[in-house]
Amino acid sequence: MKKDIHPKDYRLVVFKDMSNDYAFLSKSTVNTKEKIIFEDGKEYPVVKLEISHTSHPFYTGKMKLVDTAGRVDKFKSRYQKHIDKNAAK
Repeated sequence: MKKDIHPKDYRLVVFKDMSNDYAFLSKSTVNTKEKIIFEDGKEYPVVKLEISHTSHPFYTGKMKLVDTAGRVDKFKSRYQKHIDKNAAK
């Protein structure tokens, strides 16, 4: 095995799920400029996540459709004539 290929600067970092404000503390080497005061009253670097195990549909069992910038509506309006044509058959 190669020596000295793993980082040595592990520190405690808060990972925060922005969709439901769930936060957990873990060791990481990720670089971040933001800090947050965690539940224990201490200040830690924070990494903001879009999704975690508390909001992912696989773990929660709830399917949530995220329609970014009306993509579904854009698709339907673009192909509406094809949809109507197939529905008439």
